[in-house]
Amino acid sequence: MNAKHIQRLPAEIYYADELKRLRDQDPWPKPPGWSLSPRAVEAFVLGDSSQQTTAKFVAPSEIVTRVIISLATQRGAMLVGEPGTAKSWLSELICAAICDDSTLIIQGGAIETVQQLLYTWNTAILERQGPCLEALIPGPMYRGMERGLLVRYEEIARSSPALQDALLSIMSERSINIPELAGEQGTLYARDGFNLVATSNTTDVGVNEMSSALKRRMNFETIRPIKSVDDEIGVVMREAEKALLASGVDVRPDEDIVRALVVIFHELRNGQSLDGRSTDRLASAVMSTAEAVSVAHAMGVHAYYYRDGKMQAEDFTDFLVGAAIKDNSADLKRMNHYFETEVAVKEGPLWRTIHQRWQTSFRY
Repeated sequence: MNAKHIQRLPAEIYYADELKRLRDQDPWPKPPGWSLSPRAVEAFVLGDSSQQTTAKFVAPSEIVTRVIISLATQRGAMLVGEPGTAKSWLSELICAAICDDSTLIIQGGAIETVQQLLYTWNTAILERQGPCLEALIPGPMYRGMERGLLVRYEEIARSSPALQDALLSIMSERSINIPELAGEQGTLYARDGFNLVATSNTTDVGVNEMSSALKRRMNFETIRPIKSVDDEIGVVMREAEKALLASGVDVRPDEDIVRALVVIFHELRNGQSLDGRSTDRLASAVMSTAEAVSVAHAMGVHAYYYRDGKMQAEDFTDFLVGAAIKDNSADLKRMNHYFETEVAVKEGPLWRTIHQRWQTSFRY
């Protein structure tokens, strides 16, 4: 693939050199149908200096290990957690490492019929030749089973009970019946390597409750926000830099500004300052690491086009408000209280500039 002018490359292409190096030197046993061993998959996701891989996801290693082992069995992996905790990114990384293809994706809120989940038909061929394999148009689940690949199912709680029932049958029987076709062609059996990596936001609880039978066929793992401020700063710096590069912007995120950004997100997300004092939580924003990356990315783009390539503290609150306040006026009051009780007492010229800018432009 020619990567030029592509806004966002899938992980298996972006990290193709790392994955090739891991495949070439992987000494450990691999599950059937996998490109890498479980140890090498974990080294790819979490980083391992001895194998020259970079950290791409921040989480306790035992969480990633459990997800990997779940996929080595005939139980799917279900990643649950708050929005913005990089559940989709983890599923993409794991799929890239295991089968070198993270593009078989089903969006739970975007499909309405079982046919969209499994397969549909080319009506022109169907009318000319009748039901045959040439007329069959495979969906992501069909392709994953046929080729022995992992399938990513995003926001599974947004899928209807009928779709979840169809998924239950696949996870149980590891096959798809195609009644329109006769003989051996009427059943597709999953090949080695096929499995399911699903995600669900905790905010979607109650949209479509998963059946207990489907839950039993998947191992659940909760992905939580990053606990360490320093770890989160590292993630925001790395991901914002990648986003700026993809935007054609020659700007490196300012580490001091990113630190201030992460501290504010961290404190508002946890309802507690780094010093242990209680603070307000915002009602309409999750203050996730993903949102912090978006703010840093926007500030970098602004710096490139308006600030001669240098991020400035004076612009900080302009971009923070767009990410944090949304359309909730009550959150503006909460943010004002936070700035007056927490940001105002933080030491250093950067914090003073941020607070002064808030008072000038956004004080409620």
